Amino acid sequence: MTVQAQPLRTVAGIVNSVETLEGAGFLVRRPFPKSSFSEFDPFLLLDELGPIDLKPNQAKGAPDHPHRGFETVTYILDGRLEHQDSEGHTGHLNPGDVQWMTAGAGVVHSEMPEAEFTRTGGRLHGIQLWVNLPQRDKMIPPRYQEIPAAQIPVAQTEDGSVTVRVIAGEALDTKAVIKTRTPIVYLHFTLQPGATIVQSVPQEYNAFAYVLEGSGLFGTAQERGEDGQMIIFAQDGEDVTIANAADAQQPLDLLLIAGVPLNEPVVRYGPFVMNTKAEIIQAIDDYRNGRMGKIHA
Repeated sequence: MTVQAQPLRTVAGIVNSVETLEGAGFLVRRPFPKSSFSEFDPFLLLDELGPIDLKPNQAKGAPDHPHRGFETVTYILDGRLEHQDSEGHTGHLNPGDVQWMTAGAGVVHSEMPEAEFTRTGGRLHGIQLWVNLPQRDKMIPPRYQEIPAAQIPVAQTEDGSVTVRVIAGEALDTKAVIKTRTPIVYLHFTLQPGATIVQSVPQEYNAFAYVLEGSGLFGTAQERGEDGQMIIFAQDGEDVTIANAADAQQPLDLLLIAGVPLNEPVVRYGPFVMNTKAEIIQAIDDYRNGRMGKIHA
């Protein structure tokens, strides 16, 4: 007997963010990992930086640090960052830009506010998502996909009430340009008051929404999710429904993120995520002995 999937997913839970300091001392909001909720396979971390209005020379970043065994996805909404790494790669991230970095076997990199932005100050707002790599890919060579804002596909409903930036996956018949190691959905939706969107997400994907601004209604029961909350969807349907109430005073701005769970052991130590403790010990040894390289000024 085949069980028919429900067309719409229910909400399995809502997670509040905690505030924590990262890098050289900048504040982020983080729904996970935290003591009560460590990961959401295949995702390892979600950090929201800001939004914060910085005075001149007040901006802080993340100086040289290593990664191995996963991917970092950096999405800038406001402000400007610059980065460099031990592979000799340098670049800038401006509003709307996305950097999808596959750390693989290991890379040392820095993410700092861009020099002119630091000098002048201004609004800084960004998102970083960590995506686990499957065991077969953990030691692949590092690589980057850097997509400027102008190349991120944007789609709208016919009435213009819903806009989506398609970072990974597909929405409103529009496909992303970013290629992912495992199937991932990463969509930035903006819903005007009274708007509703029904987004297809394969039932085997773990899926969540993160509210950037406003307040929304999620799932079949229209459960309310607020700014800074993570809304987890149950794996009981093929579609996710999200609405902004008709009497809302502002647009609803959110990320919808989903991915195929790896169902593999996860052993993590700071910036290293592997499958066994021995692999973590090896990663620490490789980093300490310079085998991940270093950034040359």
